[in-house]
Amino acid sequence: MRALIQRVSRASVTVEERITGSIDQGFLILIGIEETDTDEDLTWLSRKIVGLRLFDDDQGQMNLALSDVQGGILLVSQFTLHAATKKGNRPSYIRAARPELAKPIYDKMIKQLEADLGKPVATGEFGAMMAVELVNDGPVTIWIDTKNKE
Repeated sequence: MRALIQRVSRASVTVEERITGSIDQGFLILIGIEETDTDEDLTWLSRKIVGLRLFDDDQGQMNLALSDVQGGILLVSQFTLHAATKKGNRPSYIRAARPELAKPIYDKMIKQLEADLGKPVATGEFGAMMAVELVNDGPVTIWIDTKNKE
């Protein structure tokens, strides 16, 4: 499972002129799911995200987590995070899970993030063409891959 986490002052997702999810301060998370992802990956990633201290304290140091700033999460599925670009110019998405496998994992991730954060998570619409708008705060952008836990 791969996550691209962006600290934002606001973000939203629109599908066919309808806003499906929006947040003010918090994390916009683009998530890519692969066929080998497990519940263990999902639980580890959710806890890691919720615990990340990426918000500034009174001294301007990144010491505060989402709960400390009452931040939100906007979760957006994005299979292209598993693009293989080593050969040629047309990316391959062979590592990305098929929709019938990815959707239940995505739904579980929403529930896990909500449980770990203690409040609802805003979302895009799985499999839809989405317009994602954000104001990246910092900018602060973090990449996490559960297959390469650093």
